Amino acid sequence: MADSQAHALKAQSEPIESFDAIVIGAGVAGLYQLYRLRELGLSVRGLEDGGGVGGTWYWNRYPGCRFDSESETYGYSFSNELLQEWDWKEHFSGQSENERYLNYVADRFDLRRLIQFNSHVISAVYDARTDRWEVQLENGQRMRAQFVVAAVGILSARYVPPFEGIDTFRGESYHTSRWPREKVDFSGKRVGVIGTGATAVQLIPVIAKEVGHLTVFQRTPNYCAPLRNGPVSDETQRRFKATYPEIHRRIRETTGAFLHDFDRRRALEVSREERLATYEKLWALPGFGKWLGNFRDIMTDRAANEDFAEFVRDKIRARVKDPAVAEKLVPKDHPFGSKRVPLETEYYEAYNRENVLLVDVREAPIERITPRGIKTRDREYEFDVIIYATGFDAITGAVTRIDIRGEGGQSLKEKWANGPRTLLGIQSAGFPNLFIATNSAFCNYTVCAESIVEWITDAIRYVRANGYSRIAPTLKAEDAWVEHANEVGSRTMLSGADSWFIGANIPGKARAFLLYASPAPVYRAKCKEAAANGYQDFVLR
Repeated sequence: MADSQAHALKAQSEPIESFDAIVIGAGVAGLYQLYRLRELGLSVRGLEDGGGVGGTWYWNRYPGCRFDSESETYGYSFSNELLQEWDWKEHFSGQSENERYLNYVADRFDLRRLIQFNSHVISAVYDARTDRWEVQLENGQRMRAQFVVAAVGILSARYVPPFEGIDTFRGESYHTSRWPREKVDFSGKRVGVIGTGATAVQLIPVIAKEVGHLTVFQRTPNYCAPLRNGPVSDETQRRFKATYPEIHRRIRETTGAFLHDFDRRRALEVSREERLATYEKLWALPGFGKWLGNFRDIMTDRAANEDFAEFVRDKIRARVKDPAVAEKLVPKDHPFGSKRVPLETEYYEAYNRENVLLVDVREAPIERITPRGIKTRDREYEFDVIIYATGFDAITGAVTRIDIRGEGGQSLKEKWANGPRTLLGIQSAGFPNLFIATNSAFCNYTVCAESIVEWITDAIRYVRANGYSRIAPTLKAEDAWVEHANEVGSRTMLSGADSWFIGANIPGKARAFLLYASPAPVYRAKCKEAAANGYQDFVLR
């Protein structure tokens, strides 16, 4: 008998541990959820697939990986002591510092002892007789809890296209979201990168300086904007610490919970001269100001959007020396902002290097992976290393990859076959006491994660304080939310591209709005209202 089978049988024969709550995931949301549930006095266990805390910042260690949110807005706001103790080194912090930060949080609040690491959850099954969930791990270990919180992240279920021959390649292969801890030596090597999304945009300019030769396989060019990162001075650090209340108040008022908010003017009602001056001013800003600080109709009016999109195209053309390469890098088939806007440092300049080649896979599709490299319709490229920067089954993927069974054995994956069906993105009818702490609102991850975790905590407090054993949305309220979320999304540019925002990057996945497109303050107000009215849109028993 294989060791893994023996281990699983041994785990199944052991007593089943019971907890008040189980939290799946020890990233940004999971750590804070553990903190809040422990505050309630609950017995709680965290289950983490990885060997340490951090979630995104544990798994994504590829060169160039960093925040695209300003560091002072991404950190937790729940503890003033934590805010005063931690110093950010860069305005847009890199992966290693982010992982250190989340480890510091775990140790600062004694959360590590609540977490069981290297614990891959394969199923969660609801028992209506006891109002308890039974959770099973890959190793056969089982445990029970009244409440389960899936804090599994929005970009954590990695996706690799099913290329023919993918297992035959004789060189090194990496997916950017499962990067090794040890530094990968690219010196003198022939490297192929598949994908030009936000991850690749961070990776490519870093490794281009190290490799012997780099070939980038691009399907869809993106509207990439300058990050404009830099070190945080001592004076700026002191200003952050002195003004955190104002910073957090500000980001809770803005559309996307960033430091930017939309210009209240309509783009085409402003003279062309003033409009271009505004665009130039936005372009000089760090971060998402070019997107979320733009004219208010940039995401709702196609003509306004196209006006700025052409401005961005010209910026791209100006940075790439070869006009033919520049045109391949210029997006023409989707509106600006309908896909995530990658923030970059020297990305376009990488294509000016003699050791970098851009391959358009729309012109020459990838046919297969070979033992020597990648075969397109036109030719075979030989590599020592292939990097898959091919993204994620976003928002829903990490949830539906767990076999979750609710009342009557209903499968959550089957229920969500045509798109996520929830109320507020947090609970699904027929799955009592299951909470989804993954931020599906269109906003700064930590800010929204904190508000979702606090809502879940208050709901659990309400259930227990009032003698109930379970909570789940009514089907009527869930239907109304899904209809509302789809209607809001349809009024924006989010439906204008084959992006992960609507699940279009995954073959066979139903197209549906995976992000709630209303401003973050509107989303939080709806969550607050749902609790303030006594959870009348929920079944409490």
